[in-house]
Amino acid sequence: MYADIDATEVSVKGVYIIDSTGGSAPAVLLEDENGFLMPIYIGQPEAISINSVLKNGTMPRPLAHDLIISILARLDTRIESVLIDDKIDKIYYARITLEKDGVLMDFDARPSDCIALALRDDAPIMVTNSVLTRAVVDKEKLRGAKTINGFM
Repeated sequence: MYADIDATEVSVKGVYIIDSTGGSAPAVLLEDENGFLMPIYIGQPEAISINSVLKNGTMPRPLAHDLIISILARLDTRIESVLIDDKIDKIYYARITLEKDGVLMDFDARPSDCIALALRDDAPIMVTNSVLTRAVVDKEKLRGAKTINGFM
């Protein structure tokens, strides 16, 4: 995995609608083992995709992330892990590591896609400590956030 990188595993607390200076927006909320929270603002389709897997929901037709997981399974490939490794100008960067026949392959990807796929394949979600330190928000800033279920 990322043994040489200073990173922390996080879990997905949920998908919320959070008020920000530009209005309300969906965000996936990541939490580390110490209870520190890190929001990543995402698009509505990604919010629906992440929320559906968190709630063990099924859609009438497979979402794009479901399709990718099906393709990976047929190709005997699994998600080793995802890593959110940078934040530049309010934009997060991530990579997903796939494993096939003992060979690891890294791909640049949006954090929201990485999270949606990792949840479906039960893969660890990692955040570099430098990003986590800069991105953690005070819980007071999240007061009033609504779960996406309550919003939609």
